[in-house]
Amino acid sequence: MFELKIHDQLSLKMIEFQDAEPIYTLTEQNRMHLREWLPWVDYIKAESDTLNFIKSCLKGHADNSSLNTVILYRGDIVGMASFNQLNWSNRTASIGYWISEQAQGKGIMTDVSRTLTQYAFHHLNMNKVEIRAATENKKSQSIPIKLGFTKEGGIRQAEWLYDHYVDHVIYGMLASEWKSE
Repeated sequence: MFELKIHDQLSLKMIEFQDAEPIYTLTEQNRMHLREWLPWVDYIKAESDTLNFIKSCLKGHADNSSLNTVILYRGDIVGMASFNQLNWSNRTASIGYWISEQAQGKGIMTDVSRTLTQYAFHHLNMNKVEIRAATENKKSQSIPIKLGFTKEGGIRQAEWLYDHYVDHVIYGMLASEWKSE
């Protein structure tokens, strides 16, 4: 099983079926917070929906096309971080993430994204890591900026968010640019 310890209080572990209840509960508790930028929230209406999501995550892992992890902070699940897409032909990885409202502001997501970027370059031998965010989602954009990613451009109307399209900004980091810590 995939597990990465980031520091004494923070780690990532591959999502498992037994995570369904805590992830569903976290989604319920943070529904309005998450709904602002994540288009999937309204589709999660019961724990069984979370189980179906986990099934698709495990299939992606088995197909070697993605890796979905839960973020453990002080032993509790506080969000998720993933390689939403692993493109082996082009050696690129795309990171996605979300975190509960109460866990924000502690540097968790910056540490998680740094660790996933490091893992992509040093263990998966990727050449590039991308992070995409809605152009108005400044909190999400602050993470690749803190990590020194390059703002590469944008995609107009990249995502349907309930009743409107949002544009995305793309940040990228090349293996040759990454400064190991």
